[in-house]
Amino acid sequence: MPRRQGYALLIALVAGTAALAAAVAFATTLLSGPGATPPPPAETQAAARNPVAPATAGPSWVATWTAAPVGAEKGTEGGFPGRTVRNVVHTSIGGDVARITLSNLFGTTPLVVDQATVNTRPVTFKGRGTVTVAAGGRVVSDPVVVPVAPDSDLQVGFRTPRGGGPVTFHGYTHQTSFLIDDRGTFTTSNWRYLTAVDVRSEQALGAVVALGDSLTAGSGSSTDANARWPDVLADRLGGRYGVANAGIAGNRVVGIGRGTGGQSGTDRLDRDVLGVAGARTVVIALGINDVQQYPQEADPQRIVDSLRALTDRAHARGLRVVGATLTPFEGFATWTPQRDAVRRAVNEQIRSGTVYDAYVDFDAAVRDPAAPNRLLASYDSGDHLHLNDDGYRALGDRVDLKSLDRDRAPRSDAL
Repeated sequence: MPRRQGYALLIALVAGTAALAAAVAFATTLLSGPGATPPPPAETQAAARNPVAPATAGPSWVATWTAAPVGAEKGTEGGFPGRTVRNVVHTSIGGDVARITLSNLFGTTPLVVDQATVNTRPVTFKGRGTVTVAAGGRVVSDPVVVPVAPDSDLQVGFRTPRGGGPVTFHGYTHQTSFLIDDRGTFTTSNWRYLTAVDVRSEQALGAVVALGDSLTAGSGSSTDANARWPDVLADRLGGRYGVANAGIAGNRVVGIGRGTGGQSGTDRLDRDVLGVAGARTVVIALGINDVQQYPQEADPQRIVDSLRALTDRAHARGLRVVGATLTPFEGFATWTPQRDAVRRAVNEQIRSGTVYDAYVDFDAAVRDPAAPNRLLASYDSGDHLHLNDDGYRALGDRVDLKSLDRDRAPRSDAL
């Protein structure tokens, strides 16, 4: 090729790249609000992040990982000045472009981040390397070109030069992350500030969101094994859908559970489900804490009515709803025959097909056939309520993959 033609081609490529970058920056401006501005109401946020676009609309943002913010981390009123938070998260789907969401939901002072990376690739916010997140607010980053592999660990780091506390966090993650300062690197089981990683995907049909309690968060599972049932489900889906885990230990559907930042499943549906990028289906696995946790709900109909209300709200946003039956817990400290009767009454209505679009029978998947009010011993983590890795695999394997498709309408559990 003559040199002049080569120069012309190079100039054209550079111009095309600049135009593409400008288009991405413009789209980013539309997607992410000013870092220093408090967020709009939850329903407005959900509409902006998840327009429930058809699967054929082309490349779109889909969540590969999420964590529901639980509360303010004790002892972090002054934030982490001069420290670097490095969250390790496990992806469900892959892509070549990513973005992150940082939350200061439980903070009482502005959060300043002056360095952010995804797998060491620098992240910007409206073109800048520094961002301020208002107390109670959140911010979505610019797109960053970085290869994100499916079913792999991703490191998302950011530095907080001055206080911004207390820290919004998700604890008991069953994943090892890190906190770095001038003294060294320290391990932690908390995810801090980070609530979502989205990727641009042409292959994924959307995201499946698991709204649940400790059984969804993975209590009892092995650290760094990614053995929670949503992880198992993601492996089975093989990239067809992203999987977003919105489990919070202690969460209830009717009341407020212990250690949940004053949030019920009903309260956080807009933020943790409808606000998830690409959400198309939600799997609701809530109710066991209403049955067994003080104050116990003695009326199964109140639990069922609350689950139906969640279904109606998800339907109003075009999402498909799959619900899980409540698993047995005889042998746990709070079990009584009366409370178990409430659990079984809730399950009876779920199995009748009148609560959700479809259901998955978690109860049948893990109960002991010889003692159906108890977990199968080989699935029991030891406390008779939470499961071990094998038990969570049984839950993840029980989900009928066809039931997750929004255009389908089966009402039975997988056989």
